[in-house]
Amino acid sequence: MNKSILLTGGTGYIGSHTTLELLNNGYEVVVIDNLSNSSRESLKRVEQLTQKSVTFAQVDVRDAEALNQVFENHNIQSVLHFAGHKAVGESVEKPIQYYQNNVAGTLTLCEVMARNNVFELIFSSSATVYGANAQSPISESMPIGATTNPYGTSKYMVERMLMDLAASDPRWRIATLRYFNPVGAHRSGQIGEDPNGIPNNLVPFVSQVAVGKLDQLQVFGNDYDTTDGTGVRDYIHVVDLALGHIAALRYMDSHQGFEAFNLGTGKGYSVLEVVDAFEQQSGLNIPYTVAQRRPGDIAKCFANPEKASKLLGWQAKCELAEMMRDTWHWQSQNPNGYDQ
Repeated sequence: MNKSILLTGGTGYIGSHTTLELLNNGYEVVVIDNLSNSSRESLKRVEQLTQKSVTFAQVDVRDAEALNQVFENHNIQSVLHFAGHKAVGESVEKPIQYYQNNVAGTLTLCEVMARNNVFELIFSSSATVYGANAQSPISESMPIGATTNPYGTSKYMVERMLMDLAASDPRWRIATLRYFNPVGAHRSGQIGEDPNGIPNNLVPFVSQVAVGKLDQLQVFGNDYDTTDGTGVRDYIHVVDLALGHIAALRYMDSHQGFEAFNLGTGKGYSVLEVVDAFEQQSGLNIPYTVAQRRPGDIAKCFANPEKASKLLGWQAKCELAEMMRDTWHWQSQNPNGYDQ
C-alpha cells in the first residue's frame, strides 16, 4: 500500500488548493471533512484539473472512532491539519464551538495519530497568534499568546499543545504554519474561496460586490497611521500558500521536534490599494463607504518571511495584481461559488 498524506478539512479553501498541488507533486492524498463549511464539489474539480483521484471520507475530526477507521484503511505518512472554524466575529459569539472544534478536535486527531504510529503533522495556524501588540514585520521569535478573540486563542492553545507534545516524545515532527491573509484562486478559475453567508474577509467581499451579490464595501477606518489611512495587511496568494505546505512536508521528513513558520509575502497593502488592484483587473468600479474602526483591528500587520525562505526554501512569488486577477476569474465564472 502506497503512503498517503491525510488532509483534514481538505475540501475547504486552502485545503482544496493544497490537495491540488500535492497531487501535481506526485503525492497520494486522502481527504476528510465534515462539510460544515465547504463543498464536495471542490474536490471533484481538483480531480478534473489534475486528472487524478482523491480518496474522500465525510468524517469530523472530533469523532475518534471514524478517524481511527481512516488510519486503519490507509497507509498515512503525514497529516496536514486544516479542519477548524475560522471566523473571528463568530468566535466571539460562539466560543465553545471554536474551542470544541479547533482545540478538542486537534487533541483527538493527535491521539488517533499516535495510536496509529503517525507522528508527522503540519498545522494550519494563523498570524492572529501574535496578538494585537506585535510590531510589523512580524518574525517567529516574537512572543505569541496576546490574542484578542477566541479564534486566535484557539490557534494559540493548539500551538502550545503541539509544542508540549513534541517535547514529550522525540518521534513527533510538527510544523505550524502561521498564515497571514490568503487570497486569490487557482488560475483555472475552477476552485476558489466560497464563504458561507456574508464574507468576513476583504477580498471575497469585494469580489461579491463586483458580481452584484452585495451592494457596496464597508471600509472600517480611514484614520490609521498608514499611506492612505486604511488598514495594511500581508496578502498572500493561496497557491503560494499551498506550495508552502509541500515545502514544510519535505522539511519535516528530516527534522524532529516543533517548528513555526510565517507564510506571508513580507509586503503590506492597504484596503484601498487592494480595491484599486481589483478594479484594474476586473475593469469594474467597487463602491465603498467608510465606517468606524472595528474593535481589535490594528493599523499594520505583515510578515517577516525570512525563516521559511532560509529553512524551507520557500517564498511567495505572486504579486497583488495576480492575486486580484485570479480572484476575479474565479468569482466571475462562479458568481454563486460552488452552488451553480
